[in-house]
Amino acid sequence: MAARRLLLLLLLGAAQCIAAAAACGYQSCPATKPGFLNVHLVPHTHDDVGWLKTVDQYFYGARNAKQHAGVRYILDSVIPQLLSDPTKRFIYVEIAFFARWWALQTESMKETVKGLVNEGRLEFINGGWCMNDEASTHYSAIIDQMTLGFQFLEDTFGECGKPRVAWHIDPFGHSREQASLFAQMGFDGYFFGRLDYQDKENREKLREMEMIWRASASLAPPAADLFTGVLPNGYNPPRLLCWDQLCTDQPIMDVQDLEDYNVDFVVDHFLKVAALQSQHYRSDHIVMTMGSDFQYENANLWYSNLDLLIKYVNEQQINGSKVNVLYSTPSCYLWELHQSNLTWSVKTDDFFPYADGPHQFWTGYFTSRPAFKRYERMTNNFLQVCNQLEVLAEAKATDGPYGLGDSSVLKRAMGVAQHHDAVAGTAQQHVSDDYAKRLAEGRNSCQVLINNALSSLIGSKENFVFCDYLNISVCPLTENFKTFIVYLYNPLGRTVTWNVRLPVSGAAYQVTDPAGHSVTNQIIPVSDFTRAVRRDKGTAPRELLFQAFVPPLGFTTYTVTRLSGQASSPREQKSKRVGKTPLQIENEHIRVLFDPNTGFLRQIQNLDKDIRLPLLQNFFWYNASLGTGCCPQVSGAYIFRPNRSDPFPMAAKATTHVVKGPLVVEVYQNFSSWCSQVVRLYPGQKFVELEWTVGPIPVRDQWGKEVVSRFETDLYTDGRFYTDSNGREILERRVDYRETWELNQTEPVAGNYYPVNSRIYIKNKKVQLTVLTDRSQGGTSLTNGSLELMVHRRLVVDDGRGVGEALLEPGEYKDGLVVRGKHLLFLDTVESSADLHRPQAQQEFMAPQIVLAPGGGPPYRDNQSLSLQFSALNGELPLNVHILTLAQWDENSILIRLENQFEKGESANFSGPVDVDLQGLFSAFTITTLQEMTLGANHVKQSMERLRWSPRGAPGRTFQKPAVDLDPTAVTLQPMEIKTFLATVKYTNTDTNRL
Repeated sequence: MAARRLLLLLLLGAAQCIAAAAACGYQSCPATKPGFLNVHLVPHTHDDVGWLKTVDQYFYGARNAKQHAGVRYILDSVIPQLLSDPTKRFIYVEIAFFARWWALQTESMKETVKGLVNEGRLEFINGGWCMNDEASTHYSAIIDQMTLGFQFLEDTFGECGKPRVAWHIDPFGHSREQASLFAQMGFDGYFFGRLDYQDKENREKLREMEMIWRASASLAPPAADLFTGVLPNGYNPPRLLCWDQLCTDQPIMDVQDLEDYNVDFVVDHFLKVAALQSQHYRSDHIVMTMGSDFQYENANLWYSNLDLLIKYVNEQQINGSKVNVLYSTPSCYLWELHQSNLTWSVKTDDFFPYADGPHQFWTGYFTSRPAFKRYERMTNNFLQVCNQLEVLAEAKATDGPYGLGDSSVLKRAMGVAQHHDAVAGTAQQHVSDDYAKRLAEGRNSCQVLINNALSSLIGSKENFVFCDYLNISVCPLTENFKTFIVYLYNPLGRTVTWNVRLPVSGAAYQVTDPAGHSVTNQIIPVSDFTRAVRRDKGTAPRELLFQAFVPPLGFTTYTVTRLSGQASSPREQKSKRVGKTPLQIENEHIRVLFDPNTGFLRQIQNLDKDIRLPLLQNFFWYNASLGTGCCPQVSGAYIFRPNRSDPFPMAAKATTHVVKGPLVVEVYQNFSSWCSQVVRLYPGQKFVELEWTVGPIPVRDQWGKEVVSRFETDLYTDGRFYTDSNGREILERRVDYRETWELNQTEPVAGNYYPVNSRIYIKNKKVQLTVLTDRSQGGTSLTNGSLELMVHRRLVVDDGRGVGEALLEPGEYKDGLVVRGKHLLFLDTVESSADLHRPQAQQEFMAPQIVLAPGGGPPYRDNQSLSLQFSALNGELPLNVHILTLAQWDENSILIRLENQFEKGESANFSGPVDVDLQGLFSAFTITTLQEMTLGANHVKQSMERLRWSPRGAPGRTFQKPAVDLDPTAVTLQPMEIKTFLATVKYTNTDTNRL
């Protein structure tokens, strides 16, 4: 009897679970009224993952004198309201906060919340770890932070925790690649709040606030098509209808005897707002965002007033009103739009730049906090290395002789860093410092994992050292030890040649490769530029340079030994000795000429193809507007507004000297006391490396300054230039032009700036000049044949967009931040340029990781042989195939992403489909099971079905091609396609993978 009763209870529980699962998603949406204007009220909160306060301070409600906000109390307050009334809805977005709140809850509360999620009353929208920026973020980091949030939601809530709608209500402009990624993640729609004020006016007039965004020129529709809607009020409630404790609008007072009885006023006002809004949209459904920044800490205030609003507005239906108000969510609103069977216009460009007024272009943040932008990019590189080694070394990576290694700390820190006030550079200084601290802590945790992994793969327990100041020639181990070992790990799927530069104190060294052969090396004096920048960080007088060859997805080992005696010094050529003879440097592919009178770069030559391009490069600065006169807007963390269109040249001349040797030739240019550059050519490379150093920017004259590197050529470019979108596809830009409306240009400089995440180029019909960046920057081409990139900015006033402090960045020494970075210049034919810049851009953001050790460590285990070189692949991948992700997913499976990194039609050699034998790709393990997933790894690809939409002018709704059976031995990648897999694997004997 007891057994039978237990069985009945289990069956009842299973039935309840099935019913709950069936109730979430579109099935849980409230009924609407045909023939009425249905107003979807969306209760929501927007919780910045850091801005005026740190993540911790926002979660706990600390420092409320700065900003009243406590995220944990928002969720504490909303849950009882949802439980009190089954019609109420709430959406939540930022999983970085929700996961923290979830960890504090009792098991009873967790079950209660799961019930709300299963009924669709609490719905997760977007679902990333944060709401990421779209201008300064790299696609690799975007995918990772979204996947991190998705994985938490799926592990915690299962099917009902999977978001179906993307929601970017606060980022300051929207990239095409972001929409493409969202579509590939399986989202049915996308809503955002900010777009250019002129664009919005035009769309409202034409009733084009909702559209189909065709977000890829390479992927066949509808793979990257995404229904996209612009919200009517940003993400705020309509005027006079904000009922949070942070608002000052009057509550609804519905007792008629009250002197301040206002039901009639509120209802009348609401109906007018709804009628006006409906004129800008095309269906009989409209949406209103009822919430804003950190609202609902006292959810009763909101819901009590919304209850009354819904009651009294809907009561007007008996008087003939055709307005129906309901609690809803973005997905329920989207569902009703889909059911309307309308056709929609198609957009193919992006939503950059964003301006909220005639002189308010939000293009400064493309460059704001350039040091943090670089640190974030480098840390993403480090995380990919950490992820890969965690897979390759199995459990030995997380539990080994160096302690417990954990990649999750860095994953979460990187997830936070993608927030639209983090990598964007628009948070307060102490918050930006906190972002950097989190990345550093995550890196430390990953270092333990890397130490464990390398030790197990090498077969030796070495005292591994990570030198984080190599860019300023500081590394105590290489400076002080007579012998040391250099390990290089290559995260790319092809062999990489890497120029290793290490600070040393000796004058001569021997370098040997894994086979024991001597490797050519060069000793270079540390420049005065670097000595000035590093201050008290180090004293190394020289750098050791050698070329290393690193196998695909593997490591190699070089041994360095200091020799006694003096080595011949590299030849130096001072500019004052040159006279009127043109200074030039060259390798077998490139020649660079400098003006003998000014010291500026004046011409680049491609020796392979006999291309000669006159090119003048110099640094300039724009004085930031101080907001005087009729136009008070100033430059700040968000906004770029120079006080005049012509910038000031950094110098009329640059003093120069040359260092020449067998492995590098360099021209050192000094433009001013706070701006210098090294123009560098290594053997074999087909680009010119420009290493610039800018800062501390002087502001004692009370003028903020925004520094650019400008390239001027004689190319006729017809006012067109090209920038990447989040490191992937390229978009054409035109000066003073927008594709979807007639632009009234009010800021000729700032209004033509666009985000440059990895590259910018100009071209005529034959020749292309491409510049790769090492971080996100703002860039433009203001005149024919010119390019400029903003490298640094320091400002003395706030721009009035909420951050509340000037972008002064005092730096470690409190006199202003010094920033060092690189631009890589390619000159080639139009048809060949992608073959060069595509793989090099991947190599820059997935660079080899250098790990050092003094050597002499004990064996990892008894009788284990020492491995000096290793590859986890059976062979190199083609140039157009990139291993985007190789990471541990859970205890039993790994996550693999492969991509074709070339666009359709940009290369005669690499723009076609390519087949990869995934089954036989890896030598470190054998794949035993393989499941293709959507990009975010939270939907099985074969069973994923997105809502289908009808483009205007097309015969009908576009249909996704049916999925074909997966053949692991022939995975086909179309141009720009990313394929995502979950795999289980069986590891092979790692000794067989050693070369």
